[in-house]
Amino acid sequence: MLLDPLAEDGKGDMQAAARALCGPPYSAHRHRTRYHHGLWDAGELRAGALVIGGGSFLLGRIELLTALTLRHAVPSISQDRDLTAAGGLMSYGGNLAESYRLAGVYTGRILKGEKPADLPVQQSTKTELIINLKTAKALGLTVPLSLLGRADELIE
Repeated sequence: MLLDPLAEDGKGDMQAAARALCGPPYSAHRHRTRYHHGLWDAGELRAGALVIGGGSFLLGRIELLTALTLRHAVPSISQDRDLTAAGGLMSYGGNLAESYRLAGVYTGRILKGEKPADLPVQQSTKTELIINLKTAKALGLTVPLSLLGRADELIE
């Protein structure tokens, strides 16, 4: 698991899950050389896969992340669809467009005079699974039909 050193939300939970499933997570360092080296270590350790956490530090380096995971033949999954579109294997996470739509509905209600404190707390419950078939082929992976059937989007 590769964690964003700047992101704090859910960091403890993600670290605990990583330790329970596959050992201690990598924390991406702010310095580019160290960051690059951390991914090199993931390839050298022959990691079976890489879970890439969210956060601005990691998402700002999508091209580097995907290039390194492909070079080292390490499949990656993220919650962000942009990583999959750039060459990651798959993503599973909230639908950002739906979150923005909900924010727009709230804004409209407030502009029409409703008090923000009177509005119910909501969050998007729509998630999406995106699979990059081109990356799967490059990694020599066969994606099961049951997973392909559940995907919201396939990148070919």
